[in-house]
Amino acid sequence: MFDKFKQLGELAKMRQKAVELQRELEKIIETMEKGDWQVSVTGDQKIRYIKRDGEDLKELVDLINEAMKKVQKESAKKMMEMGGGLGGLLGGLK
Repeated sequence: MFDKFKQLGELAKMRQKAVELQRELEKIIETMEKGDWQVSVTGDQKIRYIKRDGEDLKELVDLINEAMKKVQKESAKKMMEMGGGLGGLLGGLK
């Protein structure tokens, strides 16, 4: 029984580390320019903006970010089905 509490404590620590990592990834910003185009992305793989000739293409950014979010969810789901995810990394919590 105490093992279950210990495992829950470890999971809480892992979740906190994941939240901290997410915050750090959000701080990483890369902006590129090529010709009339400018693109800025964050380390957590979100597009901040796309501009062409100075025009902000927010609608396109929102659409791409929405598509990426759906793909990430489906990928995570597929990994869980295949025995991956945290359970696979931790060897399963029993």
